[in-house]
Amino acid sequence: MKLVLASASPRRQELIALISQNVLCAPSGVEEIVPDNINAPDIPLCLAKQKAEAVALKYPDDVVIGCDTAVFLGDEILGKPKDKDDARRMISALSGKVHKVITGCAVFYKGKTVGFSNVTEVEFFDLSGDEIENYINTSEPYDKAGGYGIQGYASLFVKGIKGDYFNVVGLPVAELNREIKRLVAEV
Repeated sequence: MKLVLASASPRRQELIALISQNVLCAPSGVEEIVPDNINAPDIPLCLAKQKAEAVALKYPDDVVIGCDTAVFLGDEILGKPKDKDDARRMISALSGKVHKVITGCAVFYKGKTVGFSNVTEVEFFDLSGDEIENYINTSEPYDKAGGYGIQGYASLFVKGIKGDYFNVVGLPVAELNREIKRLVAEV
């Protein structure tokens, strides 16, 4: 039995190796569709299920894991910035505030499924205009939800976190490991 990660994220690939060395990465390629009637905090788990389900069809005898991470500032979801102006807007909005990072994880194994969402609160220091400009001039913000990677240069912005650090990186490995073990034991 191997783990199949339905993601192309290099950060998730590094983190899943903490759970197992027997991992295959197979991005789902599915079009992410958010139902109209879903509550915003439930979106990451909904998308994680879509990704995992698509890949599980190709790997029915393996443990398939789908994930999706979103950054929430109040009621607003901050996705990946479209461009430099969007990254500036996001980082400026996060400056001096607490926001939530929610990662939804779905695990499929031999026709059974378990899903969960992990929530971490992150607080940024008040950021100067120069700090924001220097950051958005790196390549870091543009492939990450909320426009930042806590494991990179943006670590200099973090005043504190409440919850799982690895959740903010994109994969709550401790909780995921426990859920995988529980699901495999049930099957």
